[in-house]
Amino acid sequence: MENLAAVFRQFTWLSALDVSLVALVFYVALRLFAGTQGVQLLRGILVLVLVGVLASSFSGLTAFSWLIRNSGLAILVAIPVVFQPELRRALERLGRTGLLLNRARRSTGASRLIIELVSACTRLSQARHGAIIVLADQSGLLETLETGVRLDARVEVELLLTIFYPGTPLHDGAVIIQNDVLEAAACVLPLTQRPLSDTSLGTRHRAAIGITEETDALALVVSEETGVISAARNGRLVRRLDDKRLRRVLERFYEARGQLFDLEIEEDTEATPT
Repeated sequence: MENLAAVFRQFTWLSALDVSLVALVFYVALRLFAGTQGVQLLRGILVLVLVGVLASSFSGLTAFSWLIRNSGLAILVAIPVVFQPELRRALERLGRTGLLLNRARRSTGASRLIIELVSACTRLSQARHGAIIVLADQSGLLETLETGVRLDARVEVELLLTIFYPGTPLHDGAVIIQNDVLEAAACVLPLTQRPLSDTSLGTRHRAAIGITEETDALALVVSEETGVISAARNGRLVRRLDDKRLRRVLERFYEARGQLFDLEIEEDTEATPT
C-alpha cells in the first residue's frame, strides 16, 4: 500500500502527459489501420510482444531474455515488409483532412436492408442476371473497396438491379455493402484456390468463397446461367436459396454481427472442397 502511495506521489502532470502521448500513439496506429486486414496482424504482434516481455521478466530464463532483447532490430525490419500495403494506405489516410474526427456511420436499420437485398436477389434470379454482393462484418475490406468504383449510396433494389444489368459498366464485379451503405461496385475479389467438388461453379462462386476465406464477410451470389441464389460464409457455400432461406441467412448474419456465425449447411445444398 505504501509503495502504491509512493507511485502516486511521483505522478505529476508531466507523467500524465507522457501516458497520454503513449495512448495517443496506439490510438492513432489502430485508427489508421482500421478498415484493413492489417489490424489483425497489428493486434497479434502487440499480443506477442506483451507475452514476450512478461515471460522475459521471470528470472532464470536467460536464453529467452537474450532472444527478446536482441529481436527488436529484426522486428523493426520485418514490420515495413509485412505491413507495406497497410503502411502506404495509412500514410495516405493520415494526409486527408479530418480523418481522426470522422465517425463511423450508424446502421440505417438491418430490417430495411434485408428486405431490399432479398427483393433484389429474387428479381436478379428471375431475370438470370449474374450478381455478387458482399456484406462486410468486422474484418476490414478497404483493400477490396479500392479495386472498385466508390458509390457511397443507399442500398436500394433499383440501384442493385441497374448495377448488375448485363452490359452496364459496373456489372462485372462485386458490390460491397459496409455499415449498411453501398460503398462500391465493380470490386475485384480474391478467388479461392481450393478445388471444388461441383465443377459447374463459376468465377463468381469462387470469388465469394475466396473473400469469405480471408474475411468474416457474407457473400451473396446469383448465377447468371441458372439464376440460383447462393450464400458464402467462412469459405463455405450454400446453394439453391429461396427468398425465405435467404431472409433467414441475412437475419442470422445481422443478429450475430461481430460474433462467430456460420451458415446452416444442408447436404443437398453445400459446395465443399474436394
